[in-house]
Amino acid sequence: MTSALQTDKPLFSNAQLRSLLVPLVIEQILVVAVGMADTMMVSAVGEAAVSGVSLVDMLNLLISNLFAALATGGAVVTSQFLGARRRDEAQRSAGQLVLLTILISLAVALLAVSLRAPILRLAFGAIEDDVMDAAMLYWLITALSYPFLAVYNASAALFRCQNNTRISMLISAGMNVFNIAGNALCVYVLHLGVAGVALPTLLARVLGCIALTGLLCRAENPLPLRLSQARRPDGALVRKILRIGIPSAVENSLFQLGRILVVAIIAGFGTVQIAANAVANNLDGLGCIPGDAINLAMITVVGRCIGAGDTRQASRYAKKLLGLVYLMGGVLNASILLGLPFLLGLYTLSPETAALATTLVWIHDGFAMLLWPASFTLPNALRAAGDVRFTMSVSIFSIWAFRFGSGYLLGAQMGMGAVGIWIAMLLDWAFRSVCFVIRFARGKWKEKKVI
Repeated sequence: MTSALQTDKPLFSNAQLRSLLVPLVIEQILVVAVGMADTMMVSAVGEAAVSGVSLVDMLNLLISNLFAALATGGAVVTSQFLGARRRDEAQRSAGQLVLLTILISLAVALLAVSLRAPILRLAFGAIEDDVMDAAMLYWLITALSYPFLAVYNASAALFRCQNNTRISMLISAGMNVFNIAGNALCVYVLHLGVAGVALPTLLARVLGCIALTGLLCRAENPLPLRLSQARRPDGALVRKILRIGIPSAVENSLFQLGRILVVAIIAGFGTVQIAANAVANNLDGLGCIPGDAINLAMITVVGRCIGAGDTRQASRYAKKLLGLVYLMGGVLNASILLGLPFLLGLYTLSPETAALATTLVWIHDGFAMLLWPASFTLPNALRAAGDVRFTMSVSIFSIWAFRFGSGYLLGAQMGMGAVGIWIAMLLDWAFRSVCFVIRFARGKWKEKKVI
């Protein structure tokens, strides 16, 4: 990329950044709210149900991360094509993303439905029978939603490439209202137990996928989806998408697999520790809302700048978005810690479970204000430029050396339980932060090229 491509004219105005970020933040709030509502409502069924749902949600998160990685690959390629003003190729890459998403998600759903029992036993070992029953039922229903979730994520990513996050926010709002209302009906009125929080999720994802993909096909969009371009693979574009998507998928999958193995260790500590871990994870999601939203925007903003050949603006916007995560995340995490007694009161928990959950939230949110943005937001700037192998390598080493290795040592061998495992998580964050800050500062990521 030559210096001639650098320009003093901002590629994104402050108003454009606000219009991109605000809907994403609102959408993330809605997603976390539904997750909290699911856990709160199923807690009325019993701690075994909470535990079963939380274990499957770890697997669901692994699988959704696969879909998110694929969407990221498509979004990076499409954003860089748009930044380079190569609209036809951007449109073809959008169609190829949807095609790949459909094929991969159908295969994953089939495997999950047919092999869920051995996978649960392999992942979590000898969990109690009532927890296993809840997990089996919950995973059967939610696995059916995978293709719809995957295509929804791909469609939302393609809207973000067009600087349009408002539509996915509105669809997400409708999905989440439907989901929460369905949960209340199925759990409290129809008394369907674990199925009562799974069925509304399935139906909401079906409806959301149909609505968002349909809107993406409208001719008036800056980059309308043409289904004719999603009928057969285009080798060159598929390779570009997978060049980003595969390392991101490997990174996300092994990261989540490490987390699952950590939870498997916690599962051996009993239902109280499983339930406390689940509730703490639930509440911790609140503090990550600004970061999760800005992480998505980082792909679009930095990807456009790299596609336009303007690495100086890519660096400037990356720093600006990272600063926003520190500011917003700091305020939100501090507020969560101050309001923690009230938040825990929303769950139906034993005193022992509530006490442990309190400790875990303090560990997470107290240190997230310092370490989380550099660990999880900054690497998205690197990915948007195509620097995916470095982020993958750091993440894989860190999850296994620190989160799993140190977690097993502190949690199981030294008898610290879930507290030891969460301390190991902080070691993981610290290592990632150092690696990604050094990589960003040295500027090697600016030399990468995708298109």
